Amino acid sequence: MEEKQNEKEVKEKKSKNETNFKTVVTNNPYNAKKVKNKSGFGKSVLLPFCSGVVGCAVVVGTCFGIPSIRSQILDNNTSTINSNSSNNASSGYVSQVSLENYSDTAVYAANKILPSIVGIKLEYTVNNAMLSMFGQPSTSTATATGSGIIISEDGYILTNNHVISSDSSNSDSYYQISEASKLTVTLFNDDTEYSATIVGKDEETDLAVIKIDKTGLPKAEFADSDSIKVGEFAMAVGNPMGMDSTVTCGIVSAVNREVTDSDGKTYTLIQTDAAINAGNSGGALVNSEGKVIGINTLKLEGTGIEGLGFAIPINSTTDITSQLIEYSKVKRPYIGLTGMDLDEETAKKYNLVSGVYVKSIEDFSSAEKAGIKPGDVIIEADGTKISTMDDLNKIKNSHKIGDEMKIKVNREGQERELTVTLGEQP
Repeated sequence: MEEKQNEKEVKEKKSKNETNFKTVVTNNPYNAKKVKNKSGFGKSVLLPFCSGVVGCAVVVGTCFGIPSIRSQILDNNTSTINSNSSNNASSGYVSQVSLENYSDTAVYAANKILPSIVGIKLEYTVNNAMLSMFGQPSTSTATATGSGIIISEDGYILTNNHVISSDSSNSDSYYQISEASKLTVTLFNDDTEYSATIVGKDEETDLAVIKIDKTGLPKAEFADSDSIKVGEFAMAVGNPMGMDSTVTCGIVSAVNREVTDSDGKTYTLIQTDAAINAGNSGGALVNSEGKVIGINTLKLEGTGIEGLGFAIPINSTTDITSQLIEYSKVKRPYIGLTGMDLDEETAKKYNLVSGVYVKSIEDFSSAEKAGIKPGDVIIEADGTKISTMDDLNKIKNSHKIGDEMKIKVNREGQERELTVTLGEQP
């Protein structure tokens, strides 16, 4: 009896343990997933998924196979990207940049300005005194090239003075450079060399006007160079190294940049990183509309220097150009004195004041008539402090011939104010 009861209890415990094991197995997620995979995964998931992929491929392939549908899809996608780019740009980030507009801008600007740019060639004679001493041929012909801008339909061309003037500063006891013996111009897409004459030139501004005997020329269009901004598009156009009709692109790097050239002259110029090389001088710097904003004039050269080119603002050339055409020169106001910059250290050494020391006065000049004397130190002009001759000339050149100019001098420790009526520079 006791054995049957024990046998019954063992069976009940065994049955209970089997039930617990089955419960654990059934409730185990890992095993449940395995069971589920074995039972219906292929039918319930895999087959519908593959069908969806195949269907999608067919639809996309069909849409992109039809041009109108493909175009519409791509246009919509581009609009979305541009919209996102605009939103990102407002927050300081740009997700995508297209160069298509930049390329179109360069193409338009080049097509607009190129017909108005000319190549200039100068021929002059070089005399070698050393060869002459030994009875050998001592003369040779040298050439120089540059660029110019057509400013009228009847043949007037604007360029740099240094382009059409032989550099006599290179002459020495052995080499003598003559004035230009021949000046020719070539037009865009025209290999004909047209003989040119010098209408007028101005060394102070490095500008010159020449003319060829031809009409119906495409004159360049000028922009307002006073309104240009740092960072805007800039294209340099000219004939660098004799390579006609070359364009290089960059931006306006700076405006009103004061630069002093190798001759000590100071200019106020537009700075650009568009490549400017020998032969570009006299050519145009244009904006995105192909309108001239400056005349390529200078570049900085040397080890480690790159992308530092300079152009004369076109607004500053208009009056000069008009005078060169009308008078063959520039009429400037004139004081009639020679002076020397006097800094504080030098002035203190000689018991003087800083300013411009008057070294000499020309006879019958405006300075003599106003009472300025050698030994005076000019300290003010029109109420502005004067430290250098450049300061004095800037104020003088802001006037016209016949204007009155107030000048304050220090004479033997006493200040005097004098009135100068400006004459015309001889």
